Amino acid sequence: MLAQEIWDTLSRVDVSAHVEKKQNLTYLSWAWAWGTMMKHYPQTQYYFEDRTLDNGTMEVTVYVTIKQGDEEVTRHMWLPVMDYKNKAIPNPDSFALNTCKMRCLTKCFSMFGLGHYIYAGEDLPEASNDTIDGEQYVIIMSLIEKTNSDLDKFLKAFNLESVEAMSQKVFQKAVSVLERKKSNANQG
Repeated sequence: MLAQEIWDTLSRVDVSAHVEKKQNLTYLSWAWAWGTMMKHYPQTQYYFEDRTLDNGTMEVTVYVTIKQGDEEVTRHMWLPVMDYKNKAIPNPDSFALNTCKMRCLTKCFSMFGLGHYIYAGEDLPEASNDTIDGEQYVIIMSLIEKTNSDLDKFLKAFNLESVEAMSQKVFQKAVSVLERKKSNANQG
């Protein structure tokens, strides 16, 4: 089934080196995300629909279709056109509309699996279990990269099957170890 194959492929892609933080939110680079989609699914297509609401604000919806042979899977996502404070903008200009479209496109890719953990818990007040959330995953993966740590050795050292399965307690210890390693590398 194509939908499962797409999810299995894209959800395994490590996006941690391609995210940026703005305010308290984490964003994935749309250009990198599009490149990744083209690498794995070159027949991916998308289109946008814009809607102006009664109060003058706008909402963007994107539809993404991934085709492979005779099969195809379509997902959609929507976002309001927002300012840098993530507040809806009345009568947005073309720059704000463009920015929103690319954020919306990238967020829709997460519906196929690419970077989905960035949005994990965005609608939840708090994780209901002890495992790390998407933002903590990005922190760990970034520290692993910055310290040139081997992921397999890291997982083995903390007795983990995957970073996603890390508990909050192990997360605190791992951050401490990686920060110390980073600090020692900077001093040496």
